[in-house]
Formats: sequence, C-alpha cells, structure tokens
Amino acid sequence: MIFQTASVIGLGTMGHGIAQMLAIAGMRVSAFDNNTDARESLHNRIRSNMLVMQSLGLLDGIDLDDVLSRVIICETEAEALADSQFVTEAIAEDLLVKQEFFARCEDIVSKETILASNTSSFPMTSIAADLNRPERAINTHWFNPPHVIPVVEIIPGERTSCETTETVLDLFKSIGKHPVHIRKERPGFVLNRLQVALFREMLDLIEQGVISAADLDTAIMGSLAIRWAATGPMKVGDFGGWDVLAKIYEVLAPQMRSNHEVPEVLRAMVGRGDYGLKTGKGFFDFTDQEINEITAEKDRRFMIWSKLFQESNQGNSDT
Repeated sequence: MIFQTASVIGLGTMGHGIAQMLAIAGMRVSAFDNNTDARESLHNRIRSNMLVMQSLGLLDGIDLDDVLSRVIICETEAEALADSQFVTEAIAEDLLVKQEFFARCEDIVSKETILASNTSSFPMTSIAADLNRPERAINTHWFNPPHVIPVVEIIPGERTSCETTETVLDLFKSIGKHPVHIRKERPGFVLNRLQVALFREMLDLIEQGVISAADLDTAIMGSLAIRWAATGPMKVGDFGGWDVLAKIYEVLAPQMRSNHEVPEVLRAMVGRGDYGLKTGKGFFDFTDQEINEITAEKDRRFMIWSKLFQESNQGNSDT
C-alpha cells in the first residue's frame, strides 16, 4: 500500500518530528494540536531540524520548502483527520484520553485508515479495547528525537491484524526507518525495559559512591556504547563467548540491585525538584545559556551516529 496522506495529532516533543519524517517521505501531513503555540511554531521547528540535518549531509536532494508545503497545519482535530490513510497520535500519556481520541477517529476516518499510537506505556490491546475495528490499530513507538533516531518499535495488539502489522512495517521501511517488530505486548515494550534495568544498576552504583555520574557517562560512552553501537549487544555476547558470560552472570547477578524501589539518590533528587535539563540541575548543572547549546550538540551527535547506523544497516532487516 502506498500512503499519500497522513495525520499527526499532538505536536509537542515528538509530534513535530514525526510529521517531518512523514512529509519528507512525500506524504501530505495534516497536523493538529490543541495548543496554539505548538501549531504556530510547527513549521519553524521542522525548518530548524532540517537545516541541521542538511548541514550533516542527511537530507541530500531534499527541498526544505517542498517538505514544509506538505505539512498542513489544521485548526481542528476533525479537519486534520479527514481523508487520512494513516493516523498517528502523540497526545497526552493518559489511557482514557487515548481511548477517547481513537473512538473519535472511527467516526471520521475511512474503514481502511490505520490508527497508530506513539505511546510508551499502554498496550494497544487496552487503547483499542472499545474500537469497532481494532484490527487496524497498532502501536508505533518512536524514540526522541523521532526525526533522528532510526529505530521504531512496532507493537501490534491482541486484535491487530497481520495485514496491518506488515503494512506498517513496510511503511516505516519506506520512510527510511528501521522498524523492530515486537511480537508480544509487555509493559514498556523492549527498549524502555532495558533502559530501566540499566538505570536501576547505574543509580545504585552512584548511590553507593562506587562511581560519579560524570565518570559513569565516560565509562559507558568509551566502552559499552561503542561496542553495542558497532555490532549489537547480542553479537558482543557471541564474540565474548556465552560460556564465559554465563559464569560472569552467575557471580554478579546475586550482587546486583534487584528490588523495585526507586533508588534513594533519585528519590531525593526529584524531591528537591532537580529534574535535569528542564530545571537547570540534575546530576549535572546547566545554565540558561548552555541549555540550547547542549541540546543542539546532543542532536548533532545523534544525527552523526544515526547516519553511521543507516549506512552500516543499508538493506539489512530482520522483522
């Protein structure tokens, strides 16, 4: 199926990047957000993203104004949904809000329209519980920033059809993403589960005074991150030998944090209102002047690594 029209509802942290990717792929994207500022700033945010990407050689042959002309800012949700072949929502992370949104969609879109959620929390089985056509509903979990990170988790619900799943996998390949088919619904899907497992141990080590946050970042960036980015953690295991790793696992696993409590170092930091970049202080301090510079540099580095990933995985797929 060739998609010509799409809708993006919710234009905050994730939505504008999703709209950008669909428009770059040639689709006419109808976009809506209840927040006026989010709507009015949409084109400027996409323009800013694309200028950085062009400077790094990531959008060769892509005309910026042509892409922006395909992103239509709508004044109502219904207007944005009309005539859409693919709807994706990036609205509030609230189950009831998402259920009500997709119920409204069914009153507007065609029977063939695919309904996708960018949720990072809720299974599509729950979101689509009361839909008349749950077979066309699916989770498509992008990662921030969505216009940069190559991988998207594709998670069908219990009643999502195989046809819908295959169609969405093909769609994401066609727009230059690397879709990963998650075959069973689990809370947090896959990558968020792995991230939480790592954070649990990292925060515990910091809390015990084993290592500082700065040294931990250096350690990961200069070792595991390089190895995993180059080959993937499971191949690293193959290279190291699972017999050796099984013995290491047996020795270390009982010594590692395994409870469900939020580490005290994190609880105290949140209690003080030290949330990180958004408040100017987390494990590190950020001045107002630094915030924009740090964010831009972070995205630039993401783009460089993304380009390397795309080049090394050209044509490879295992879905």
